[in-house]
Amino acid sequence: MPTDGDVDGRRLRREQNREVVLDALVELFSEGVLQPSSGEIAERAGLSPRSLFRYFDDVDDLNRAAIARQQHQARPLLELAAEPGEPTEVKVEALVDGRLRLFDAIAPAARAARVTAHRRDVIASELAEARSFLRHQVARLFGPELAGRGDELLPALDVLCSFEAIELLRRDQKLSRPKARAALVSALTALLRDPGA
Repeated sequence: MPTDGDVDGRRLRREQNREVVLDALVELFSEGVLQPSSGEIAERAGLSPRSLFRYFDDVDDLNRAAIARQQHQARPLLELAAEPGEPTEVKVEALVDGRLRLFDAIAPAARAARVTAHRRDVIASELAEARSFLRHQVARLFGPELAGRGDELLPALDVLCSFEAIELLRRDQKLSRPKARAALVSALTALLRDPGA
């Protein structure tokens, strides 16, 4: 009959193996393998493909867990170093710096989420929730500037500060981080300029 120590040991090994599998998947994401097979994941984790599914229901469950783990680790990066009452230029720089920091940290999982969301409802839902949170963060931060102009400005600000926009600047246009930052600061500042000033 198994003792409490045996059960605890098995539970610990199971959790450690889950973490090894998640680490393997995140490494593959980081290398640009956004839809790895169970065989690729198992090989990277040093396990047999069959043993993967002792820890996860299926590849979708594994992908969701890896993305959720990276999002959880990035939560502290959601905080911005500015408040709504501060000068617009301070808020713009804080938002851009915050988004660059956040998106650098979550880039591999964020790319994988966007590639798989169209066929994984759970991931699509989590992605929509994250986008909604980030949009509301922009609306709150720039509340004073958006007063009376929010319907036209908020969608543009949201898009400019999105993961996809920053990916285009960094990967497609091959801008360095400082140049991408300067482009975003300039665009946001121009949009938020008081038309009556």
